[in-house]
Amino acid sequence: MIRDQESGFPQIVSLGLDGLLVRFADRFDDAANRAALAFRDVAGALDSVQEASTSLCAVYLRFDPHAHRHSALEDRLRALLAERNWYSAPLPADHRIWRIPTVYGGAYGPQLDATADMAGTDTASAIEELSTARLRVMTIGFAPGFPYLGQLSERWNLPRHDDLKTTVPPGALGLAIRQFVLFPAESPTGWRHIATTAFRGFRPGHDNPFPLQPGDEITFTAAEARDFSRLVDAPDGGAICEPAR
Repeated sequence: MIRDQESGFPQIVSLGLDGLLVRFADRFDDAANRAALAFRDVAGALDSVQEASTSLCAVYLRFDPHAHRHSALEDRLRALLAERNWYSAPLPADHRIWRIPTVYGGAYGPQLDATADMAGTDTASAIEELSTARLRVMTIGFAPGFPYLGQLSERWNLPRHDDLKTTVPPGALGLAIRQFVLFPAESPTGWRHIATTAFRGFRPGHDNPFPLQPGDEITFTAAEARDFSRLVDAPDGGAICEPAR
């Protein structure tokens, strides 16, 4: 149940009248993220739970307080936590592998050169490293369909910039603090705009408006700028999605 007796995790805390939060860490941690994803699937299936969702390292559970008491649900959750070492859980069995064509640098990634320099590498080497990294959708948040993706190697532990006048287009790929974020819509941002995709993480009116799910894995494969208009017209911006094996 508890990976580190001194850490005090997992924790169960109340959120308002109808919510409980199960926390596996107080900052991002790979094992805690996998624990949250696995625990969400099991706890969310309890008959007393109406909604289950994850953040980077925690699970939010909503229930009907008229039908169930906080203490009763807490007891059930503690029993679940004791059943296994959640920190060693694999990724969800139904997670997918995405390969999303991405144009790096130039007009499609105006901050790539400066970002590579901050990371102590050159632009070509940065593209090679970043375009072959396989990253996990750790959580969806901030805006509809907005994924936090990680983790990159330590060299990419760069701060976000403080110029919020920067606006990025839909499909922009941002980088900071060892993570990518993929913008579903035009937005001001402090993330470093290094590339752009034709992929849309939020598709209003579509049968599946949120194609990415926590636990999915993504590689942002390098594409040529001359191909971008073709990718815009392609389904899912040219992305390929396959079941994980």
